[in-house]
Amino acid sequence: MSSAIASARFSVLDRSRIRQGRTAAEALRDTVELARQAERLGYHRFWVSEHHGVPGVAGSAPTVLAAAVAGATSTIRVGTGGVMLPNHRPLVVAEQFGVLESLFPGRIDMGLGRSVGFTEGVRRALGHDRSDAEDFAGLIDELLGWFSGTSPTGVHARPAEGLDVPPFVLAMGEGADIAARAGLPMVIGDLRDREKMRRGVDRYRARFRPSRWSPEPYVVVSGSIAVAATEREARRLLVPEAWSMAYARTHGSFPPLPPAEAVEARTMTAKERGFHESGLVGHIAGTEEQVAHELETLLKETGAQEVLVTTSTYDRAALLDSYRRLAAVVTAS
Repeated sequence: MSSAIASARFSVLDRSRIRQGRTAAEALRDTVELARQAERLGYHRFWVSEHHGVPGVAGSAPTVLAAAVAGATSTIRVGTGGVMLPNHRPLVVAEQFGVLESLFPGRIDMGLGRSVGFTEGVRRALGHDRSDAEDFAGLIDELLGWFSGTSPTGVHARPAEGLDVPPFVLAMGEGADIAARAGLPMVIGDLRDREKMRRGVDRYRARFRPSRWSPEPYVVVSGSIAVAATEREARRLLVPEAWSMAYARTHGSFPPLPPAEAVEARTMTAKERGFHESGLVGHIAGTEEQVAHELETLLKETGAQEVLVTTSTYDRAALLDSYRRLAAVVTAS
């Protein structure tokens, strides 16, 4: 029995990945259905993401999708992983989350990231550039001010003002410092570089300043976790996403997820093969027993209070089975 697993929360982030031969509409409906299943399986949160102009991702409007997810569920917490704050005015973000919290009280999370677009064209279309991410800390302060009613503008955010919507910072690069200084919970990934993850967690805890949002550090570690009857089957779940990442790094465009068998039959260039194989390394994948052992090690090394599972794959039935098996691991611990 693992006290580390038993005391941790487990949550799901679904990126609404489009599958080869399927539509974006199907991907979004898949996300809503997965949220229903995650709630039934006892997961703590269900988050959705923000991507723009990406052929393989349907989730471009996370607060809209979060509303659909919250409307289709009744108990699971729902939020964003995350809203990319430099893409938006903080007042508008506050208003959106104020509406969500008003409609689904006590269930909404506000995960915030600092990315500004996957390509230069997307950044231009959004009206932003890389420099807009440099004031991420200032944007967070402005956003939280709308909830507390302390905006120097004299304007009041309706219906956000006075509501408590828990904020989380997605820690990429200096995000750990920003989360610590603001006294906010931190989400950190990915699992493929455990040493970098541990350094980020240690830095966050060492610099954390208590706030009204979080009296003490709260760490969420995120990454892909695949569970199946055999280790080979579990690792095969990772193949479509690893190939899409390899394709993106060699062609500059992130494609829909192909079936694992199509990837395995593909003739790859040396560069593609290298990126694909590296993309399969470092995740947690295996049988229930193997995954329980790896999770216990991860949680003890990081002291994380929560695990956010971000697995994407072509085979939705196998993905749901993986989440069922993971939930069984947590229940048995």
